Amino acid sequence: MARWALAIAACLWVALCTAVGPLYWADSSIADFGLANAGYFLLTLLVTLGIVVALVRWANGVPVFGWHRRHGGKVEREPRRLVPMGPRMWAASWALSRPGRAIRAVGRAIGRGIVRATDRWWKVAIILFVGWLWVPSTLLVAYGSDVRSQIREFSWAWNQWTGLKQPYIGFFSFVPMDIYPTAHYLWPAEPTYLTDQHNILLTLLYGAVASVSRYLTGTNDWGLVVLAAGQFLFAVFCCSVTAHRFFDPRAAHLAPADSRIPDSRIPDSLAAATPPRSGAVARVLILAFFLVCPLAVFSTISLTKSPLFAFAFVWWFGVWYELHGDASRGDGTRPRRRTVAAFVVSTCVMLASAKYAWYIILAALVLALIADRRRWHTYAVALLLPVVLIHGGTSLAIASGAIIGGDPIESRGVQLQMIARVAAKDLEAIPQDAKDKLAPSFNLDQMADAYFPQDADPVKSSGIQSKKVSYKWRTVTPEDMEDFNAAWLEIVKASPVVALDAFLAKCFGYFDIADMPYTPMSYYINNDQVQRNSAWIRYYNHDWRDQVSRTVDHLSAIPVLGWLMHGNTYVIATLLIGAAEVVLRRWRTLAWHIPLLLLMGVMVTAPANNFERHMLPVAFVFGFLCVVFARESRPARRHAARRRADEVDPAALEHADAAPARGAARV
Repeated sequence: MARWALAIAACLWVALCTAVGPLYWADSSIADFGLANAGYFLLTLLVTLGIVVALVRWANGVPVFGWHRRHGGKVEREPRRLVPMGPRMWAASWALSRPGRAIRAVGRAIGRGIVRATDRWWKVAIILFVGWLWVPSTLLVAYGSDVRSQIREFSWAWNQWTGLKQPYIGFFSFVPMDIYPTAHYLWPAEPTYLTDQHNILLTLLYGAVASVSRYLTGTNDWGLVVLAAGQFLFAVFCCSVTAHRFFDPRAAHLAPADSRIPDSRIPDSLAAATPPRSGAVARVLILAFFLVCPLAVFSTISLTKSPLFAFAFVWWFGVWYELHGDASRGDGTRPRRRTVAAFVVSTCVMLASAKYAWYIILAALVLALIADRRRWHTYAVALLLPVVLIHGGTSLAIASGAIIGGDPIESRGVQLQMIARVAAKDLEAIPQDAKDKLAPSFNLDQMADAYFPQDADPVKSSGIQSKKVSYKWRTVTPEDMEDFNAAWLEIVKASPVVALDAFLAKCFGYFDIADMPYTPMSYYINNDQVQRNSAWIRYYNHDWRDQVSRTVDHLSAIPVLGWLMHGNTYVIATLLIGAAEVVLRRWRTLAWHIPLLLLMGVMVTAPANNFERHMLPVAFVFGFLCVVFARESRPARRHAARRRADEVDPAALEHADAAPARGAARV
């Protein structure tokens, strides 16, 4: 009951987000929840719960749309009555005919060719490289305002190091730290212009490459193109090596010559210790996703922290799958050195690209030690050591005043949206005590004016110099922020419905399959930063960028078909697969999949609703998740098939032998 309760809770959450979607599209309230919304809720609940039930039945080898009758507490299958001829019998009979056998032979030959063409990581890499090559060659690079802010930070720091006088603090001065903004009380006494807002290591990399580009060519553009090309090659590598790990998990445990042996010819003792490799259909579908879906295609050259983190996460996820397979066999196999090295490097790239990565990695460390204590030293070296060195080093640099840490206000997007929505729609409900507590740090009138349901950035004054100053980052002190939580709680108690609206309006799109992305990945290939503010990139295939972006946006808006291009589709599907794994009691696999649930938590607390770049890691590994689910269901399905074969009624077999030999009866 507890397992099913968790699965139903996941379905209820998806159903709620889907039901309230039309309300927030119209800037309405959950108080206006009507019969139509109730219908959406009930329909979504039935569909999602039906998917979970179907996954559980399929994994247990039970017919998804079948039923069984019980006799004396034992489940027995109803014997099928043989129909002399019908559509299904005609199809089965035709399959045994000479044309049918020829077509099946051709299909098997094509399948073997597909498997042979993707049985090495470098073969997969060639396919991805060739299939993706049109992106960097015709679009060069994609980026937004974040990378320009990082370059600006490094440039101001470089000017400081070379002795150029610049304004640092003052009411009329406007330096990079004021753009996000970062409260002045976090600034050190000695001037510094580097921050950890977008992760300091990534800022140093982007800024240094852009500085070299300006020195050699006079513009940042060549440096941005080089960075995009490097990320493109990194994406090809990460996706290819991970695909190989999931396509052929035996490759880590067999000699190269043995890994080509078909599953049917592997000895039983060895087959029990090595999972079967994926078939041609799974390989084609996964590669088609990476080659066609805009989420993956545009991410290869998008210079922002989330795509880089996503590709590193794909690599990290695949390495952990290899270790998960070792732990599942329980034979004490030591991981390969290259596996440990890949685990370390992928962890470091994740930490260097996203600040929230260290939370996910520490949680993964705890789960790994619980599920696989025998290899604790591997996880300590690959997970704990990079966190200590990279995150600890960054914290030390912040404490010493070498760089400026991120403002804690960044993690309070949900609270800010609640306060701002109440101020905009129910100002009279806010108690005077709460207003007094917020006054030193926030301007309620400006918060109400800046409130936007989809995005918390305007409320916290992120943006250019002409922004609304709702967050008093210039004058706020740590003491002023001590009363923030108390004021927020008072406001929520005073207007709970409006506060709930603010929360749901900021995150429902991640779990509403019908919601269009607030910021799709196509934004990064066609925006003012690329098309107008660049030096010469804007002249390179300018119209082609517009055409690609318009085409993708048009296809994305098509109902049902466009869902395959949206990140929230894969988030919802991943959540339902996790619910099925809970019901199936696959605890070790769940421990390996928990980081995906943590990433969904990051989406909920992110500043914007249905921001596709936050969903990239989940979308990229979804296909591999399906492969593992099917692979781990294989023993139960085979056992169920053998059990059904043993329960066949001999009388039914005699009846089948006595039936007219018309082909269908023989089948």
